[in-house]
Amino acid sequence: MPDVKAAAPNLLTGVKVLDFTQFEAGTSCTQVLAWLGADVVKVENPNGGDPGRRTGSTKPHKDDPYFLNYNSNKRSITVNVKSPRGLQVIKDLAKKADIFLENFAPGAIERLGLGYNVLSEINPGIIYGQVKGFGEGSPYENNLAFDMIAQACGGVMSITGERDGRPAKPGATLGDSGTGMLMCISILAALHKRKETGKGVHLQVAMQDAMLHYIRNSFGLTIKTGKPAPRAGAKNLEGTNPPCNIYPCAPGGPNDYVYVYTSRGNPEHWPRLLKAIGREDLIGDPRFETQAARLENEVELDRIITEFTSKRDKYECMRVIGAAVPSGAVRDTLEILDDVNFQERAIIQKIEHPHHGTFKMAGWPVRFNGNPPAVKRAPLLGEHSAEALKDWLGMSDQQVAALRDDKII
Repeated sequence: MPDVKAAAPNLLTGVKVLDFTQFEAGTSCTQVLAWLGADVVKVENPNGGDPGRRTGSTKPHKDDPYFLNYNSNKRSITVNVKSPRGLQVIKDLAKKADIFLENFAPGAIERLGLGYNVLSEINPGIIYGQVKGFGEGSPYENNLAFDMIAQACGGVMSITGERDGRPAKPGATLGDSGTGMLMCISILAALHKRKETGKGVHLQVAMQDAMLHYIRNSFGLTIKTGKPAPRAGAKNLEGTNPPCNIYPCAPGGPNDYVYVYTSRGNPEHWPRLLKAIGREDLIGDPRFETQAARLENEVELDRIITEFTSKRDKYECMRVIGAAVPSGAVRDTLEILDDVNFQERAIIQKIEHPHHGTFKMAGWPVRFNGNPPAVKRAPLLGEHSAEALKDWLGMSDQQVAALRDDKII
């Protein structure tokens, strides 16, 4: 991978984040704060740490790539929070923290003695965030949830899949990372407001509730029709504007497809597409001249486009068709990770990890003065216990050693 310039935005320099998150919904939020310059100290159980480290267990143990992808740029400390001495260490850290975030099972953080009522007494300016599966007051508020549960209960699966098929789970983890981004935005807004008031705030977001944010187009259709929004496969929700579909390309592999879209808002898209695929003879053909006619003759229309795409690879199709109307090759994850352009632009960055060697991962895609934030590898379990306690609490080497000897850290 070529050397790249990566920005150190330092927009959140001086902001301290006490990170009690695990898996993805919470960790994706604190990771962005870290990318933006905050000092994110991830507090983990000394016996194994974040369960995400062991998603794919290996012998000898290596932190799973799942963990590496959501915990870069953070520091890790281990603390036995169930011991009175360890709990006091966390409370001392909370006094110094600007932000506290957790996504444990419902009620778990409160049972540990670290609820909002406790930490806001210690630190009135703390911004205290909680990510849960279901919202407070929901009949399911005590239920556990993962990404796919939120997508099922939040309506996303109901609009995903083929029109005559069963619901499907999108590949993207909207329930986890999608929720984390909404929390991150809310935290940044709370930080801004705190400059004026000096007071913190208690932020809560439920993964189920967050999914409604991502399907607002479908709600609009329901309001217009009085019916549930349908599944539409590769087409738009209303399915009334062909061509709008995924078309097969050569040589016929599992991801050799190209998406072609013509907008109902631009009547020039259809003749442009015909010129691009060499079928100017169909311009003015009454079977395809209007949106209604194209819908009635959709099968024949798709056959005509497939005749062109099936003889060319997806990148040629995207280049030729995309010059005329919106078009995109269906790219798989290996193609994306190996794409030199993403690497040159530092959208994908290379890190060195003591257990994994060279590791490529996607960073925060927003650019600051032309460059995205630099990615630093995810921490090993407890790697920064001494360092962070010295930085935040001013502990001496002897004090840290005593905590380690007593198995508090």
